[in-house]
Order: sequence, then C-alpha cells, then structure tokens
Amino acid sequence: MTTHIPLAAFRSRDFRLLWFGNVVSLSGTEMTRAAVSWHILELSGGDPLALGAIGAARLVPLVLLALGSGVLADAVDRRHLMIGAQIAMMLCSLVLALTANLGLAALWVIYAVTALAAAANTLGLPARQALIPSLVPREHLAGALSLNIVAWQLATIVGPTIGGLLIERGGVGLVYWVDVVSFTAILVALLLMRPRPLAVEKRDINLRAAIEGLQFVWRTPLIWSTMLLDFLATFFSAATTLLPIYAQSILQVGPQGLGLLYAAPSVGAVIASVICSIWGAGNRQGPLLLWSVAIYGLSTAIFGLSTHFGLSLLMLAINGAADTVSMVVRGNIRNLETPDELRGRMVAVNMLFFAGGPQLGEIEAGVAARLFGPQLSIALGGLACVLMTGVVAAKVPILRNYTDGRRPAPATAPAAAD
Repeated sequence: MTTHIPLAAFRSRDFRLLWFGNVVSLSGTEMTRAAVSWHILELSGGDPLALGAIGAARLVPLVLLALGSGVLADAVDRRHLMIGAQIAMMLCSLVLALTANLGLAALWVIYAVTALAAAANTLGLPARQALIPSLVPREHLAGALSLNIVAWQLATIVGPTIGGLLIERGGVGLVYWVDVVSFTAILVALLLMRPRPLAVEKRDINLRAAIEGLQFVWRTPLIWSTMLLDFLATFFSAATTLLPIYAQSILQVGPQGLGLLYAAPSVGAVIASVICSIWGAGNRQGPLLLWSVAIYGLSTAIFGLSTHFGLSLLMLAINGAADTVSMVVRGNIRNLETPDELRGRMVAVNMLFFAGGPQLGEIEAGVAARLFGPQLSIALGGLACVLMTGVVAAKVPILRNYTDGRRPAPATAPAAAD
C-alpha cells in the first residue's frame, strides 16, 4: 500500500526540482492559453466559432502523434524527451510574442503556432507523467501524483489571474514574453535532475509497440471505462472554451474577470487535491468517481445558465473540485492496473481521451454556441454529461463496484450480471 502523506515525495531532490519547475512553467503556459483566447476574440470580432477552432488546432497534432509519443516515452530517456518538447514549446511562445509586438498577428498565425505547440506538448506529456515513478520510492508514488495535480492546479490559478492583469496593462504580447521566460524554470530543473534509470524504459520504437499499448487498454475495463468517462465529461462540458464571451458579454467583467473565471475551477481543484492527497479517496472509489463526474456535469449546467458573477465563480470552483476528485481516482486505478513497461503507452492512449475530449469539446461548444447561444449550449452539455455518466455506471459494473483500490469480489470480468 502507498502512503497518502503529500509531502513525503518532497524528500526526493529530483521530484522537488520537477515540481517547482512545473509550477513556474505551467503558470506561463496557462497565461498564454488565456491570452490566446482573448487575442482570437479580438481578432475575430467576438466570433464563438473562431474560439472553438482553437480546439481543432490542438486536436489534429494530438491525434497524429499521441500513440507515437507513448512509444517514445517507453523507449528513450524521458528527461531528454521532455527537454526537447519544452524547448519547442518555448519557441512557439516566442513566435507569438514577436508577431504580437510587430503587429503581424493574424488568426491563421495563432492557429498554426497553437498546433505546433500542441504537437510538442503531445510528444512530451507521456514522458512527463511516466517519469514520476523513477523520481520517488514506490511507497510515495500516490503522494507524488497528488502533488503533481496540486502543481498543475496552482498554475491554472496563478497563470490566468496574472495573465488577465497583464493583458489589461500591457496587452497579449506581454503575456507571451512572460511565458517565454517561464520555460527556463522547467529546463533548468530537468538539466539538474538525475532520475534513476528503469530497466523497462528501453523498448523498440515500432508499430507493434504502439499496438501493445492499445491492446492493454482495451483488455482492461477498469482503465478504458475511466478514460471514456473523462472523454464524455470534457466533450460535453467544455465550459471554459466560451469564458471570454461570458466575461465580455454575459457577465460583463472584462479581462480581469476573465482571469478570475479561468482561475475559479483551479481554486476548487487545489482544495480537493490537497484533501485527496492527505486522506486518500475513501473506500468506495468506483461510486466516488461516478458521482464526481455527475457533479462536474451538473455544476457546468448551472454555470451555463448563470448571469451572476459570484454564482458563476462558485459553480466553476465546484466544477474544478469534482474534476480533481475524478482525476485522483482515475490516476489511482490506472497506476494499480498498469505495469511500468506499459506506463508511457497507457498515458498516450489516455491522452487521446483526456486531451482529445476538451479539444473536440471546444469545437462542439463553438458550433453549439453559434446555433443555440452560449448559455443554452453549455447547460445542455452539462446535462448530457450527467446522462452519459449514468449510462457508463449501468454498463460497467466492475467500475461502479470498485472498492478501496481493489477489484470487486467476483473479479471475473464485466460479463455476468448486467
């Protein structure tokens, strides 16, 4: 059994380096995500479809490169792979900064650079997640994973909040420059790290290796069902895509309010992730996962209909907390069910779900907002998320009966009862 003490993982020097480097670098990345949305809103004259197209720009490289990135993460030095990916993303932010300052910004430029940055992130993400087990003892892995969520959520609070202030005072160009500088933190951390090598990391880079990862996920219902839940939730409940429209037209709170709207889910998420890292996820993790996804959808629906800034912030905070509980439980299940030699490929398949869902959701949100208006489109999406969670609960008994990090008692496959 692993410990739930969150600070135990900080005893590892390399984990501390990675954690603090991630907080700084990811904060810069989240600033740029908010700035890109605001920039596109300005250039497009407030077109929701133009905002939804950001999802397409991020989705295409994800689909093309995800499986290959998992094979790479299991075959080469994960630290070196991360360094290359971070340098590529830093160069993308540099291009955005230069075009903004030189007056050369155009929608196609932002979409193209966003796609390149998404490609670099896709290549580096499986390595980033698969690297953590080599930085901490096995008994501290659960705490390290929870702290990793805290780092990401802190970044999504700090980044958009500061980004909104910087946009108001210096424009989007200033945000892009700050992001460029922020990448030095993670690069320095990676250069100073000395992770212990894992014998299972050296694998062939070929199609068969990628297929092995797909077959493993397909044959493990506890893993693919959690991935499906993640995809459905983020596809139907992509509320953050339309936040610039809420800030500008519905709630009328401007760029500073936009930063707070982006940060609100992370406030709830940080609280939930700290609680989960200290006390764990309870005994009935399957039901907890299903309820957290349902609450995620319901809070999205209420946010969609809200016209009050305070209620909107509260619903987004609940949304972030529910998403984090779901994330912690999903992470526990996948780490218990996945052997080390398949970890990178499992993460890559999962990336198609947890990253593909939001990107497709951004496209869906943009189209639905054009057809039905932003409020109705988000509310209907949240309710669809609740409905689909019920369907998964009914069809996958091994998930709804998952208890205390163990398979349910009659551990024979999802065949019999239903």
